[in-house]
Amino acid sequence: MEEKEGSHKTVLITGATSGIGRATAELFAKNGYRIIITGRRTERLATLQSVLEADFNVEVLSLTFDVRKQNEVENAVNNLSEDWRNIDILVNNAGLAKGFAPINEGELWHWETMIDTNLKGLLYMTRAVSPLMVARKTGFIINIGSIAGKETYPNGNVYCATKAAVDVLSKGMRLDLHQHNIRVTGIHPGHVETEFALVRFDGDEERSKIYTDFQPLMASDVADTIYYVASRPAHVNIEDIVMYSTQQASATIIDKSGR
Repeated sequence: MEEKEGSHKTVLITGATSGIGRATAELFAKNGYRIIITGRRTERLATLQSVLEADFNVEVLSLTFDVRKQNEVENAVNNLSEDWRNIDILVNNAGLAKGFAPINEGELWHWETMIDTNLKGLLYMTRAVSPLMVARKTGFIINIGSIAGKETYPNGNVYCATKAAVDVLSKGMRLDLHQHNIRVTGIHPGHVETEFALVRFDGDEERSKIYTDFQPLMASDVADTIYYVASRPAHVNIEDIVMYSTQQASATIIDKSGR
């Protein structure tokens, strides 16, 4: 039997229980990678683990923790058994938006949730995993940003700021880690049809219907891009990718003539 591309390689994906994270886990599993899936929802992780093992016959480890909590991140990574510590690829995917209000009306807890998840969570994960890569002189960190980090839009304020920080941190990581043979890529999607809007609007289904009159990216589109980046030859580092659906031209300019 022909060996798959990812055989003997391990990828860790945060925010793997839905959307881009789940699609990424499925694609890497399809290509033979050993998968570490992480998230806060134990039942969803268990279900995904069963699906990946059954459909793709790969090894899967599920870890339940909150990337916002430094002690949980450190404990999860530090307690990995020896056969799971050789992490080849870290996909910092966990992220969210909360609220859509001008700066003078914003909810403080929305701001704190976004900063803790999008910025501090990414830092905690990178700080925990990158020393393992440095020790092995190999690794790949893929950070999922957003076009919001490239182009600030009205009422996006703090969310845009956290994603701009992801963009800057990706560049900083690349500068700090390239001499250790560690690649770093930032991927910045436009609208993606996931649970993103439902989370942003605190479960308000009516406000979350933002994809009805145009075709956004799908989670699988972003997963394809993540996999493409990760599967380049070892001497190739794609530093930065911005991706939109065809009907989206910028953060705020969208052709809404129908799907």
